[in-house]
Amino acid sequence: MRKKVLVGMSGGVDSSVSALLLKEEGYDVSGVFMKVWDEKYKGFISGHSCFSPDRKDTEDVKSVAEMLGIKLYIVDLVKEFSNAVLDYFKKEYIKGRTPNPCVVCNRYIKFGILIEKMREMDSFDFFATGHYANVGYNRRKGRYILKKGMDKNKDQSYFLFLLTQTQLSNVMFPLGKYTKTEVRSIAERYKLPVSDKEESQDFIDGDIKKFFSGKEKQGDILDIEGNVIGRHKGIVFYTVGQRKGMGIAKGIPLYVIEIDTKHNRIVVGDKRKVYKSEFLVEKPNWVSIEGIKEPLKAYVRIRYKHTESPATIYPPDRYNYSKVVFDKPQWAITPGQAAVFYEGDVLLGGGFITTVYR
Repeated sequence: MRKKVLVGMSGGVDSSVSALLLKEEGYDVSGVFMKVWDEKYKGFISGHSCFSPDRKDTEDVKSVAEMLGIKLYIVDLVKEFSNAVLDYFKKEYIKGRTPNPCVVCNRYIKFGILIEKMREMDSFDFFATGHYANVGYNRRKGRYILKKGMDKNKDQSYFLFLLTQTQLSNVMFPLGKYTKTEVRSIAERYKLPVSDKEESQDFIDGDIKKFFSGKEKQGDILDIEGNVIGRHKGIVFYTVGQRKGMGIAKGIPLYVIEIDTKHNRIVVGDKRKVYKSEFLVEKPNWVSIEGIKEPLKAYVRIRYKHTESPATIYPPDRYNYSKVVFDKPQWAITPGQAAVFYEGDVLLGGGFITTVYR
């Protein structure tokens, strides 16, 4: 009997080609589309982004499913997405942190609630997505291994660092061995209706200020000596490393180096002050290894597009915080973002950045 694979389909080229490749390999393929768009945000969020009006995406995913001859499910997760992802997104900004909603969505929605709901409706052996990543199994250690995708410019393993061993046990990433150029070429060769569709680059394309209407509170902008040099519009509109939008001039470019939520103020300094070396991550999730009891040398990525750099990761303390120290200072280590640990192509684990020291 053919293995059954459920493919998470977004209406984009990557997930569509994933379904195509699996069907070509002989799997019994069906697709599922997550409906997460909430109409109450209509008017200030638009464009082609992860969270945006999904009418066109719904039409596209139906066209692809019909062309491939596969069954398609459309699952309403508006409420669940709002509770798990949008609430997190807003709360992080209010705390003065910069959120990473794609990581949270993958762990709790796409590889979590979605799969749970689908198992109530149908049976399947594997769940597949269009992520550029790879998963394997280390028989000696009895552990699933998460690895980078072959296309280093498109590798998306970073966004999957919160996945558990249980979640990885039945996952397939058909695009892990392909480059984005090759995927586009496959879509064109098979004349998929989304072959030339623009891909979404951001979580939201729109005015996020509307999310915080009524919660903005102006405060002071300080230089590193503690002098008040301006006023900010609300800490939710700033992130570490930001230069534009502060409305201050001091003869040299100034960047956000700290967001002080306790006193509702922002500290700015010159470019050199944005480089830091040492920080904490909370509740690190170890993916390809069980954890560490001794300091570990690894390569660490602190943003999706950050070039990973060598660092030492220390075992968690009694409060489950791990200290990370880069060999060389890095630009804009930002609370709220994910620090992900690698050894070669293997993703060891990661955690969300909390305190940045120096």
